[in-house]
Amino acid sequence: MRLGIVGGGQLGRMLAQAGAPLDIRFTFLDPSEAPCASAHGEHLRADWQDETALSRLAEQCDAITFEFENVPTAAVERLAEHRPAFPPAQALATARDRWVEKSLFRELGIAVPPIARIDDQADLDAAVAEIGLPAVVKTRTMGYDGKGQKVLREAADVAGTFAELGEMPLILEGFIDFDHEISAIAVRGRDGEIRHWPVARNEHRQGILHRSEPQPGHPLQRQAEQAIARVMEKLDYVGTLAFEFFVTGEGLLANEIAPRVHNSGHWSIEGAATSQFENHVRAVAGLPLGDTTRLVPCAMLNVIGAFPDRDAVLALPGTRWHDYGKAPRPGRKIGHITVLAVDDRTLAERVAAVDALLVNDLG
Repeated sequence: MRLGIVGGGQLGRMLAQAGAPLDIRFTFLDPSEAPCASAHGEHLRADWQDETALSRLAEQCDAITFEFENVPTAAVERLAEHRPAFPPAQALATARDRWVEKSLFRELGIAVPPIARIDDQADLDAAVAEIGLPAVVKTRTMGYDGKGQKVLREAADVAGTFAELGEMPLILEGFIDFDHEISAIAVRGRDGEIRHWPVARNEHRQGILHRSEPQPGHPLQRQAEQAIARVMEKLDYVGTLAFEFFVTGEGLLANEIAPRVHNSGHWSIEGAATSQFENHVRAVAGLPLGDTTRLVPCAMLNVIGAFPDRDAVLALPGTRWHDYGKAPRPGRKIGHITVLAVDDRTLAERVAAVDALLVNDLG
């Protein structure tokens, strides 16, 4: 069986690595000259919406998926006319637009922070007057790892912000007093079966994910599972989906979804019975889903911008090194390290030892 992946970055690379033991082969559509996934399959170098390349991808492959949400929705719709394409284009369109996304959450009864739709500076001024400061304004589309947004702390920050962010549609979100952020990750098969991994607690630095640690038994696991299941069923979703939440004294507030495998689920490669990557491949390919149980205490730390001493990291007990084959540059995710242990105390000690070796350049 051959799967087509629109996108050739590290997520596509890890999907192919997970699919190889299942004897599934891969073709990547990506405009880059040598995307890091290309070592693990055939590379079609073309624009996302190149009609000839899309036709060729559909001809070669039995099913199609994508590895990040900046892929044009039209490309997935075009592919779905010829082959099973999952997640569906509707899920991609929803996740690409923060206003559409938050509106879906409210429709499904999932709590969100105070929000407002911004189409010009007058809208922003009015929304700030209603919601108050501090707040954060974000572009409705594109933007990730803290890009395409601005924190508004005082009135002087508001003036000129619409022009500063490119005079494009925005969304304003009120600041939330939250304890921590978690990611819920689940997978839904073609038959509608849903399986959930334990939620992961996330730590960010300068808007970029630094560390994720699965939390079996988290008191809000069930609430997170209910929310992600509502979204999956509403969108007739197939594949792995991540849902980020803020944990508050009143429960969960929805942040955003990612219609794909997600950085905060990388721990599952070694730490779960079936990784998010393998289960995504299984779902898209129409195979039975695998067990999502966490096997041992574990955590994932990102390698950003610059590599630490690999030998020093590998000399530490319980470490697993993942190099994405990407050239280092400030703010770029170029790998991750998984840390495994027999108990929580040992895990904390090992994570601290790895963290001390990181030389992340966040830009």
